[in-house]
Amino acid sequence: MTATVAMCASAIRAGYPGVPVLHGVSVEVAAGEMLAIVGPNGAGKSTLLKVLGGSIKAEAGTVELFGRPLDSIERREFARTVASVGQENAVAFRFTVLEIVLMGRAPHLGAFRFESPHDLAIASAALERFDLRDLAARHVQELSGGERKRVFLARALAQEPKVALLDEPTAFLDLKHVADIFARFRELCAERGMAVVATLHDLNAAALYADRMLLLADGAAVAYGTPAEVLTVENLRRVYETEVYVGRNPSTGALIVLPAALPIARA
Repeated sequence: MTATVAMCASAIRAGYPGVPVLHGVSVEVAAGEMLAIVGPNGAGKSTLLKVLGGSIKAEAGTVELFGRPLDSIERREFARTVASVGQENAVAFRFTVLEIVLMGRAPHLGAFRFESPHDLAIASAALERFDLRDLAARHVQELSGGERKRVFLARALAQEPKVALLDEPTAFLDLKHVADIFARFRELCAERGMAVVATLHDLNAAALYADRMLLLADGAAVAYGTPAEVLTVENLRRVYETEVYVGRNPSTGALIVLPAALPIARA
């Protein structure tokens, strides 16, 4: 059975005033699938995510959400369907962790309507999933970078989206929470059919958790497919301009990517 295409971008050209970034990039993600967008700094990963999220309008090309053009979808409906988490999430006021997570319920509330017990239960479940229950009453400014990242991932989950767009979701996180975050989103893909699009620098995490990958360089697609199709020595040498080793993790069977250069001898 063919999977439903959740989001599709075709021939996207986009950038910033006087700075072209993306040059004809096409990609799609199916419901229940995790797509990793990888590539070096400046490749256009975050810009593509912003185009998918509607915060940057493409100069050319189209983006569709479940078969509908993005610009035809009313903002509240879009916010119920798509959740975005950026690399940086500034908070101007002293909101608590629970208050931040409850903000994810805003697209589901009518004008002047307060959160119901149902909304509180959803926020509480999101806190639980991201190991934040003990921090619920803390002000977000008091948290570490990794804790703040988990708060905004929990807020995205509280939106109950069908598509999650995550820009470096594991930045600032330790190994335990990196594994936990990916495990939680893999569960959401399986349980809810959520489509997840994540930009990542960690090629090994992408290989381990993603169903498909898009490799970008200089704003163009170099490879798109399964991790085995994308993470080849030839592709990585071309994009990262360095020698690499690509093998298999003996424990998981997943691809692993390592620098191939010999270590510098230490005195």
